[in-house]
Amino acid sequence: MVLYFYRLPPPEVVELAPVSSPPHFFWKVIMTEQMPQLVDDAHTLATAVLVHRVLRPQGDGPFPTVVMIHGRAGNEDVMWIFRRTLPQNWLVVAPRAIKPDPDGGYSWHPRQPGEWPSLSSFGEAVTAVFQFLHALPILYNADPNQIYLMGFSQGAATAIATALQHPTLVQGIASLVGFIPPHHQTAIAHRPLHNMPVFMAVGKKDPLIPLHISRTSATALRQAGANLFYQEYDTGHKLNVAGMRDLTAWWQARAQALTL
Repeated sequence: MVLYFYRLPPPEVVELAPVSSPPHFFWKVIMTEQMPQLVDDAHTLATAVLVHRVLRPQGDGPFPTVVMIHGRAGNEDVMWIFRRTLPQNWLVVAPRAIKPDPDGGYSWHPRQPGEWPSLSSFGEAVTAVFQFLHALPILYNADPNQIYLMGFSQGAATAIATALQHPTLVQGIASLVGFIPPHHQTAIAHRPLHNMPVFMAVGKKDPLIPLHISRTSATALRQAGANLFYQEYDTGHKLNVAGMRDLTAWWQARAQALTL
């Protein structure tokens, strides 16, 4: 087994400690026999649109697939800490967001201080993710009927916005300290997420996404028809040990459902 290090933004998981210092942190995030491949060549991007990393399982597929969507000021490297929660034989991809962020890295929507971006303001991000999802069966033999999104913070908002507007493309969402973008009332009126499994992890002490925003988001997701697992954890803008445990169990349930 080989130990890899990824360049990551400030902490997302409580029990890990940085082994280096600013401007970013390095974390020991994954032990695997295979390095996620960076894909940034022009030929592939003509189809995929987004720079990304991909970890391919063995076999011919088609593969159940998880698209890991990073948050503000992140990149295609930062979500791999959550790979350990996923079924081992699934295809995993992590795209880079669409806009350089003033604080470094990339963002799906460069948020201004005090701003809560509306659902419509995620339009450009949703279009890019939509194109990316359509490319995955062509590029990596992803199963188009088994594509799941897992987003952190702004990445979770992007995942939810994508599912609301293109619900037939997505089979489930894991929202990690995220939110549903406001002004979503029209989008949820016809219950577009009917019976869609959604995992929502919330930090009770989150300084970036207040608890009332998280609770309002949970209510909206239920109104949209989601089969919601919602849990508040005694942590901030990150996932703690209990959250990682629940996330792993939720993904195991998704895998088991495919065998029924």
